[in-house]
Amino acid sequence: MAGFIERHDLWSAEQTAQAAELAARIKAENIRNIRIGWGDQHGIVRGKTLTAGEFISALSSGKDFQLVTAIFDTTNHPIVPPFGADNHLNIPEMIGLPDGVLVPDPATFHVLPWVPNTGWILADAYFRNGRPCPLSTRQILREQLGKLAGDGMSMTVGLEFEFYVYKMLDPKMAPADSGYPPTPPEVENIAHGYQYLTETRGDEVEPLYAMLQDNLEALGLPLASLEDEWGPGQCELTFSPLPAMEAADKALLFRTAVKQLCRRHGYHASFMALPKIANSFPSGWHMHQSLTRDGANLFAASEGDASPLSGLGMHYLGGLLDHASATALLTTPTINGYKRQRPDGFAPYKAAWAQENRGAMLRVIGDGGDSASRIENRIGDPAANPYLYIASQIIAGRAGLAAKSDPGAPVAAAYLSERAVLPGSLGDALAAFASSETLKAELGETFHHYFHSLKQFEWNRFLSAVTDWEHQEYFEMF
Repeated sequence: MAGFIERHDLWSAEQTAQAAELAARIKAENIRNIRIGWGDQHGIVRGKTLTAGEFISALSSGKDFQLVTAIFDTTNHPIVPPFGADNHLNIPEMIGLPDGVLVPDPATFHVLPWVPNTGWILADAYFRNGRPCPLSTRQILREQLGKLAGDGMSMTVGLEFEFYVYKMLDPKMAPADSGYPPTPPEVENIAHGYQYLTETRGDEVEPLYAMLQDNLEALGLPLASLEDEWGPGQCELTFSPLPAMEAADKALLFRTAVKQLCRRHGYHASFMALPKIANSFPSGWHMHQSLTRDGANLFAASEGDASPLSGLGMHYLGGLLDHASATALLTTPTINGYKRQRPDGFAPYKAAWAQENRGAMLRVIGDGGDSASRIENRIGDPAANPYLYIASQIIAGRAGLAAKSDPGAPVAAAYLSERAVLPGSLGDALAAFASSETLKAELGETFHHYFHSLKQFEWNRFLSAVTDWEHQEYFEMF
């Protein structure tokens, strides 16, 4: 009898061949376990560990998994009543939270260098009737890439992540610390900061960087540079450009690998934009992007052209600006991510573009005839879901192409220019997202409603919490 994957025709001929090769490789290399994972709505990897035999069966039948994870906020609080007759998501297949089916993507298999005889693979989420789960963010990106392909184009993405690594002092494992969320660990810096790119500072963290490089390269990640960033223990890693879906998958793998590797070596890695730790400087995720056709960069202007990008590239640029506020919920999905915005803080405050200006939201890199011409979007939260961040760029960029959007003149003073102010909080981003007919049409009403509900729940929890600032401000005085 045909398995779930064949029955619902979920794989291409290439994937079927890759799966057969993968099954043979697992046996030949004596791989004992395989972690089968998926990127959840927050861009966090969730998964199961399967024995080799069970995983090989999953290459035909898929693997059951709990759909309940789709209704969790960042602390595993359900955002809707989990067992009501109406689950408030308008998805009949999710009423009662039955099992879904994980379908491995054989192209994403890696052997984990830090775990003996263990593989890692990403999977796509389906309902038991064979329908793709409409809440799957990987599926959202796949749909947007399909539309781009329908236009005869593909997307190339370069990843540039900033994050912090600390020495772990106390992981806070006492029962009283194990709520949700748990008590944050107690840490200390691994180096002093505020000596940007100083070689001696870099040498202090070289053992950490060497450990990360060894493992990330063993995973096949196209690491390009490792830099000591601004703050104490702040790191920046950059990667060579990749096709968009592969870049999203690699971003997911990169973040979970860094956190696991650091924890195993007595460190704590955090992709939180601005930790509440003395002398921290905000981290960002800068996304380099271009469109191609048959290998040719469609953003590259002709040699001698006064414009830094082609006409197509400028319209795409205009679309990113036009929809910057509406897409902020996808590029900066955490409350903390908006704390990056500060005067002259290297994070964008307004929807503006410039050529080689790191204060602008969109930094255009390239000149006429430069085959590496691209747009760097500096708005991103390091904790953003990679599938949604990249999908947001395609949605906004394609809208700009359709409308032949004019990005206007470049800015010289990015923070002082007369340009639209970006959302300054998750609440502002929620309002802009809710009012965008473009995003509603492109994401579909089901996902648009779901993601807004997810982040609104998080925002409401934040607003109801009594902060340290409030307690210090009012408790003694009144």
